[in-house]
Amino acid sequence: MVTEKLDDDRLIDIEIKIARQEDLVDTLNQMVYQQQTKIDQLEKMVSALAMHLKGMPSGEGDSSQVDERPPHY
Repeated sequence: MVTEKLDDDRLIDIEIKIARQEDLVDTLNQMVYQQQTKIDQLEKMVSALAMHLKGMPSGEGDSSQVDERPPHY
C-alpha cells in the first residue's frame, strides 16, 4: 500500500514535469515562429533598401556638386 502511494506520487510528478516541458516546447516554438516572421520582414526591408540604393545616382565623379555653394549664398 505504501509502495503504491509512492508509485502514484512518482507518476504524478512525472506527469507534471512532462506537462511543463510540453508547455515550454510550445512557448519556444511560438517564439521561434515569431522570430522567423520578423527575420523575413527584415530581409524584405533590406532587399527593398538595397534596390532603392541601387536606383539612386552615385556620387562618384560629381564632387563639384558637393562642394558648390547653394544658390542663396
